[in-house]
This record gives sequence, structure tokens and C-alpha cells, in this order.
Amino acid sequence: MMKNLNVKIIEVGPRDGLQNEKKILSTADRVTLVKKLAVAGLNQIEFGAYVSPKWVPQMYGTERMAKSLNKWTARPKKLSLSALVPNEYGMQEFLKNPSEKASLFTATSEKFSFKNTNCSIKESFERMIPIIKLATKNKIKLRAYISTVFGCPFEGQTSLARAVKLTDKFFKMGVHEVSIGDTIGVASPKQVRNFLDLCEKKRLPMNRIAMHFHDTRGTALANVVESLNWGIRSFDTSIGGLGGCPYAPGALGNLATEDLVYLLKRMGYKTSVNLKSLVRIHHWIQKKVAHPLNSHVGASGPWILT
Repeated sequence: MMKNLNVKIIEVGPRDGLQNEKKILSTADRVTLVKKLAVAGLNQIEFGAYVSPKWVPQMYGTERMAKSLNKWTARPKKLSLSALVPNEYGMQEFLKNPSEKASLFTATSEKFSFKNTNCSIKESFERMIPIIKLATKNKIKLRAYISTVFGCPFEGQTSLARAVKLTDKFFKMGVHEVSIGDTIGVASPKQVRNFLDLCEKKRLPMNRIAMHFHDTRGTALANVVESLNWGIRSFDTSIGGLGGCPYAPGALGNLATEDLVYLLKRMGYKTSVNLKSLVRIHHWIQKKVAHPLNSHVGASGPWILT
């Protein structure tokens, strides 16, 4: 059987990346960022979150972004947009200018769940029921995030078995894809192997699992390689390595999109993304946030792959 060399990259920089930035970008700049990323070949982009600006001021104006992007006449045909939706009210706002996907979230850590959403894991799923009903009624695909899968800043080591159970629960609820989050960047390839082995034994659909690594301790790309060996072909990344988590002390940025694309190309995998364009976007957004970004390829250049 021929090895599947096609890899899907879900760009979360405009949402997960910018939500932890001290400098708040205008909605116009955020729309421009999404457009630049789309033109560079990124077909899956999470552009914002329907959350209260009181708690996440960086996501203010998400509804205006949705309206603007829906009117984009030069929008690439393959582009699929998503936004994070925390509750039923957020879903109602989402549906005023709907995107292709809405994203849900929970955690494997009870303490993190309370810090992040002021509710238990069980309560977080109860909040999702009306969201799922509205999404089903309006034919919106759902994506789900599970945070702190490999470790929590408040509880320490977390249960991989619990993460598998939550992943299975999401699939049974009708979620299209589940993103497995290394929220504070503590995962090792051994942990990734153990988690995916449990998923395989549970017979979960591996082609509907995405991995979301942070590069806090420099292990993100090693974890990607381990995931690829298990057949995972979907990864969340953030341009320039933007990101972190406002509710996770010490969490640095996501895996940089350009670093992953470089690795994949060097390993013979295929993506739809132009690496040279990503490096240009890296420098553009770096000026906007006014501080150096944690991307190796963004800083050094794409070498022979220009």
C-alpha cells in the first residue's frame, strides 16, 4: 500500500496565536493576515473566537472579520474557515455570518477547565449540547480541541486514557475532527506514541485526529515525526510560532507553520503551502506584534526551497 504523503495544516495563528499577544491588532490587520495565509496556500484557517472581549480582548471584532471574509471576492475556492465558539450565545453570533466550521473545546485537567472556562469537564460538555444542535441544524461541521493532554500547569501529569475517552466522546457526539493539544509544550515522542497507541486500540478514526503541539521545550517537531509514523496527517500550527495560552503560565508559542512546512518538504511529504510566502508573512506579522517570533525557518529563511 502506498504511503499517504499528503498532510493537512490547520493554521490557528489568527486565533490561538494572537489571543496571547499583548499588542492587540486591529480587525483590518487580522483580516489581512488571514488573506495572506490563504494566498500562501493554507486551506484551513481558524480566524477568530466568539468570546467576550472582557476576557480575550484580542478577539474583539471576530463577527466583523467573518462578515469581511465572507465578502472576499478573491477568496480561494479551497479555503475553509473556522472560529472558536464557547457557548450557545457564541454559536448564535457565529451563525449570523457563518463559516465552514465551528470549534469546541474542553480539557483533560479539571483545574485547567475551571481556569479556562469556569466550569468542570462534565459541565463543558453540557454547554456543547445546544451548540451541536445548532450546528447540525445549520449543516456546520464541528472541530473540537482537547487541552492539557500531555500535562497541565496546575495538575502536572494528566491521564492519556482520559484524553482518549474524551476524544471518543467527541466523535460519538458528531464532531468531525478532534485536535489533541499539548497546551504547555511538555509532550515527548514517547507520550505521543502511548496516546496514539491507545487511540488505535480503541479503534478511533486516526484520519480525524489532529495534533496541536507547542514548542515551549523544543520537542514539537520530534512529536510531529512520531505522529506521522502513526498515520496522523493533520497538524495545527501558527505562523511565526505565535501563541501560548492566557490561562497556562509559562506556555510559549505554537509550532511555527513555516517550521513544519520546511520539515515536511524535506521529508518528502506534500502540502499546499508556499514556504517562501510563509517567511514573508512571518516578517510582516512580526512587525505588527512588535517582538521577535519563535520560528527557526522564519528567522533563517527557507534555504534551497525558495
